[in-house]
Amino acid sequence: MIFRGRAFARVGFLGNPSDGYFGKTISFTIQNFKAEVLLYESPDLEIIPGPRDHARFRSVKHLLADIDSAGYYGGVRLIKASIKKFYDYCSQNSIRPRRGNFTVRYSTSIPRGVGLAGSSAIITAAFRALMQFHKVHIPVEILPNLVLASETEELGIPAGLQDRVAQAYEGLVYMDFNREIMEKQKRGQYEVLDKELLPKRLYVAYRLCAAEPTERAHSDVKRRFLDGDSEVIQAMADLAAVAQEGRDCLLNRDTERLDQLINLNFDIRRRIYKINPKHLEMVTLARELGATSAFTGSGGAIVGTYRSQAMLKKLRDAMRRIGVRVILPRV
Repeated sequence: MIFRGRAFARVGFLGNPSDGYFGKTISFTIQNFKAEVLLYESPDLEIIPGPRDHARFRSVKHLLADIDSAGYYGGVRLIKASIKKFYDYCSQNSIRPRRGNFTVRYSTSIPRGVGLAGSSAIITAAFRALMQFHKVHIPVEILPNLVLASETEELGIPAGLQDRVAQAYEGLVYMDFNREIMEKQKRGQYEVLDKELLPKRLYVAYRLCAAEPTERAHSDVKRRFLDGDSEVIQAMADLAAVAQEGRDCLLNRDTERLDQLINLNFDIRRRIYKINPKHLEMVTLARELGATSAFTGSGGAIVGTYRSQAMLKKLRDAMRRIGVRVILPRV
């Protein structure tokens, strides 16, 4: 019998990336891209290498480009970390897993390294497959913590809860990571919103040739935050305020102010992050054409709104010329 787990790509909409800094965020998942993990009983425990684990390259130039965009690691490490944390959870909660070995296969259509939460999607999908195989229920509010721990504790990847919460709950989610709440219950306060509250004219654009590992974007800012850097602390508070006001705008259908907040989110982020010129070009071009724009994650993909079909066509044509693909998200 084959057990399947899946998780969709995540779009950080507002407040990103304050989730790792006791902030607030709004994110949504899109069905355009997903990660899937298949698990079935087998004599030995085996992890089949997937698309992120290829070891054959057309040339040294191709190898170096792959390292530059994805680092030295593939998806197998994500699966290993998922299995480790799943069994840790079972042990800590006196749960007896099913006996026997299994084989794990994974696949993903989520563009790599562009800020659409591809790594956490693989881990979330792995947990869902493991839960089915072992007939173990993990509460939805707990699952994001386990997924995050798989990355931060096992693999040393700097990350926050936002991606994992969105992928656990799915749809449109508002998250409050207030320090007092986090210290009290070890997780944030999560509110699933009606996806119909999102603007109807919403787009996502991504640029594969500018992909880069999330570690590259976050490491320095995290260090500054922990060192008490007032500029970083203030920026994270400002981003949290953007998400909180954005929630009110969604509920009140205030699209005009929401558009302003989308742009403001990126402008605040730019105060403390060094922005890849290729990523900045996407944001700038979208705004020049009249659309709003902000990063969906660490960079490489943007999200925003457009005013008309004519504007959308201009946006697609202009982005295509610089190697960027524009899609309409299916939330």
